[in-house]
Amino acid sequence: MTGGALRRTAAALACLAASTLPAAAGNEALALKPGNEYLMVANYPNNLNVVDLASDSVYKTCKLPDAFGPGITQIAPDRRTAYVLNNRFGTIYGVDLDTCKVTFRAEMSQGENERAKSIGSFTISPDGKELYAVQNPTRINRDHYRVGEPRFVAYDTQAGLEAKPVRTFPAPRQLNIMLAGDDGAVYVAGPNLYKVDVKTGEMTVALPIRDWQRPTHAPLDVLYLWPVQTPTRDFTILYTTAKFQDDKQDMETAEYQYGFLNVDLKSGETEAREFGPLTEIYFTGIRSPKDRNIIYGLLHRLTKYDIAQQKLVEATELDHTYYTLLTNQAGSRLYLTGTFNDISIHDADTLAKVGQVKLPGGDMSLGTGQVFVR
Repeated sequence: MTGGALRRTAAALACLAASTLPAAAGNEALALKPGNEYLMVANYPNNLNVVDLASDSVYKTCKLPDAFGPGITQIAPDRRTAYVLNNRFGTIYGVDLDTCKVTFRAEMSQGENERAKSIGSFTISPDGKELYAVQNPTRINRDHYRVGEPRFVAYDTQAGLEAKPVRTFPAPRQLNIMLAGDDGAVYVAGPNLYKVDVKTGEMTVALPIRDWQRPTHAPLDVLYLWPVQTPTRDFTILYTTAKFQDDKQDMETAEYQYGFLNVDLKSGETEAREFGPLTEIYFTGIRSPKDRNIIYGLLHRLTKYDIAQQKLVEATELDHTYYTLLTNQAGSRLYLTGTFNDISIHDADTLAKVGQVKLPGGDMSLGTGQVFVR
């Protein structure tokens, strides 16, 4: 091939590659409007999208630095700053939603040759002044890795782009998602659901998971990686269990059930109970802002349960799997996010699909969205 042909081929390939990349959003300077309700969610290649829920359309898209993943978000109390765990679970960013500028950055890795990850474990204090995270460090040596001890850390959210922990405490292993209560305590899920004193690092059991021993039920099984900030200020985690028929504790005859662990972040009150039979798997669940006796479940289908009656009352088939279930402040709409690059919108009473939003770019994957009013 001649030099001219090579140049033409290279130019053609460059044009083809450029055509497959998402176009620049061009709307990063759009400020959010006070009083409007929005949904924010991250997706590939590394976007933070803000959806206007009045028009069910993408209002703006912020381009994020570094690498995507997992894209778990939290909205600050001022409703202006979005915090995103990204860069392959290795960095937390604070993003000004009016300008798309990164105003905060905290690396999970602290020491030389250390690689630390946060498995969805971060949240913001109720006054917005501090950010908390659990870091799981590993020392990368020439010929071996050495797993370190997890740590609970606190950051000053005004620390800028080179934020360092202002307090560090030891933490149990296997901690993941967390949310902060109105009293300043942090609730974090792990072997149990713990309540953390952020000033001293002391952890007490708010709700048992591994340690909940009931002779009438099998131990709980929990899979949950989506810390949703709900309008009702509930921290809700689903679990599965089995109810034995008698003292023989025979799993062959046991009744398999779904249940939830719940912390009211306003009052600190806790609740754990079954809400229906285990007939399918859900990744997330959310209680209705209109009726606390209603809980929704989501993965392959969207479902609705009467908690008191432990009864499935509605279910609808979906175009594909969705991971994360969100609701608007009024409790009239449900928003299905995660997996692909579309948000499915459903009526909260009938579960009928009433709309869809296509996001620029690729999959949301594990990205956890949040609904908020500016």
